[in-house]
Amino acid sequence: MKIVVWQTAFLGDLILSTPLFHSIKNIFPESTLYVITKPFGIQVLKNNPYVDELIIFDKSKNSTFSLIKRLRKEKFDIAISPHRSHRAAYSLFLAGIPFRVGFDKAGFSFLYSKAVSHRFDGTHEIDRNLSLLKVFPEYSENKLHKIPELFLTEEEDKSYRKYGLKDKDYILIAPGSKWNTKRWTEKGFREVIKALMEDENVVLIGGKEDLPFTQKIISPLKNKPLNLVGKTGLRESFSLIKHAKALISNDSAPVHMAVAFNTPVVDIYGPTVTDFGFYPYRNGVVVEIEGLKCRPCGLHGHNECPTGTFECMKNITPDMVLNSLKNLMELNR
Repeated sequence: MKIVVWQTAFLGDLILSTPLFHSIKNIFPESTLYVITKPFGIQVLKNNPYVDELIIFDKSKNSTFSLIKRLRKEKFDIAISPHRSHRAAYSLFLAGIPFRVGFDKAGFSFLYSKAVSHRFDGTHEIDRNLSLLKVFPEYSENKLHKIPELFLTEEEDKSYRKYGLKDKDYILIAPGSKWNTKRWTEKGFREVIKALMEDENVVLIGGKEDLPFTQKIISPLKNKPLNLVGKTGLRESFSLIKHAKALISNDSAPVHMAVAFNTPVVDIYGPTVTDFGFYPYRNGVVVEIEGLKCRPCGLHGHNECPTGTFECMKNITPDMVLNSLKNLMELNR
């Protein structure tokens, strides 16, 4: 049996789909599992024993028609799509895959053989994705795997050491986000870094696109943390997160990396809400301002605050983040 999963959403979404891949293999142990993903999937799914082959699709460069031709040639028996795009629905349909499962809130969901209920009601994205498997007679709760997984080689696992770091001896901070309004304030991050550096080693991580924001945070600091923003690849970032004492992050992909490695994580929420289902699945705490009528202002956030106040983030104080971290660390002791 050949199964293909379509997941071309963001980095965090792919990480949160790894329990689905594992569960598919538990339910259909003799199957061959393909995953359609963006180029970063090569790094995220490297060494994953539950994925047999990747089909890399970058909509900005690759032809959807060519992808459909490839899918037709592979002659898949089953297609499963946690991604809710129109493209996924019509491509899997035109590929002639006989049984296709997706969500009822997906674009062109009528093209799926079975459309499963999708709601933003607090159900975690992991559990929501796993609900796609309930349509199969072979489904069983005890065959589900619910924790995200990232698989490092022994050499990759040790890569954090080249920065002079020791296991569980530093606090990691990921200040960036693709959306401006999902970033906590420069001042907030700066004050947290200053306070933590009195007793802790602090390390910053992120992509090259996060460098300008990071520089604004740390440039006024006399004592600067180890700044690895833009200096590490994705696999190195996995190692840094795995061996950190804890992570502080905006509502973004590093949160789910921390969950995969069971690293305690403080997750700072602004324009988004936990009802969307992307909060830490385990070993984490959310810091947010509850009761604001403007929250949520969107599924992902915006480049600018729609109300012009940005109070969802400005009202989060350094003490709120530091106290959340302290309480989380005490629980983990």
